Amino acid sequence: MFHITLSPELHERCPEYLGAAVYAEVTNTPFSEGLWQEIDAFTLELRSTETANSIKQYPAIAATREAYRRCGKDPSRYRPSAEALRRRLLRGLELYRIDTLVDLINLVSLRTGYSIGGFDADKIQGTELCLGIGQAEEPFEGIGRGTLNIEGLPVFRDAQGGIGTPTSDHERTKMDIDTRHILALINGYDGDETRLHEAAEMTRDLLAKYADANEGNIVYFR
Repeated sequence: MFHITLSPELHERCPEYLGAAVYAEVTNTPFSEGLWQEIDAFTLELRSTETANSIKQYPAIAATREAYRRCGKDPSRYRPSAEALRRRLLRGLELYRIDTLVDLINLVSLRTGYSIGGFDADKIQGTELCLGIGQAEEPFEGIGRGTLNIEGLPVFRDAQGGIGTPTSDHERTKMDIDTRHILALINGYDGDETRLHEAAEMTRDLLAKYADANEGNIVYFR
């Protein structure tokens, strides 16, 4: 398991932050019918109950947007991934079908409002991760986005550099069909222990159900 810390700068600006790390050995697959039945059910519920305005007010999303402002980023230009996923569904678009691990993380993010980083743990350099704030011209290649300006974004870094922000994760550590060990980092900028625990347990349960995960390990950090 990884040792995860917060930089003094991040802690000062986001003192409420509480994170959860879920680590498990997994088997990835291109598609899971059962998982997509759950995603489709959530999509129908979201479209019947939510609006673009109400999405921004969802506690976990509102807290992440506020964290962006405190760190120096406009959350309307660089949206947290949980908000972006919900907005996509509200526009009548379907989620991209990537693979079971990615789709599973997206479902947890949609349900909880937490922006979650999903990483191939074997691609992370070293055993230390630190959550800090992106610097000007800091190199970062977002998955499917090319070069991403992460100045003012919260960013997890390993021994080599940035691996994930609440807007996008890095190409270098992304999951693929050959991923055998997942590290999911759940960003609780609302500091709500109960909601974060539910999100972590949901992640672990879905990994067991759809990715043949072992019991999995959950660690909380702040």
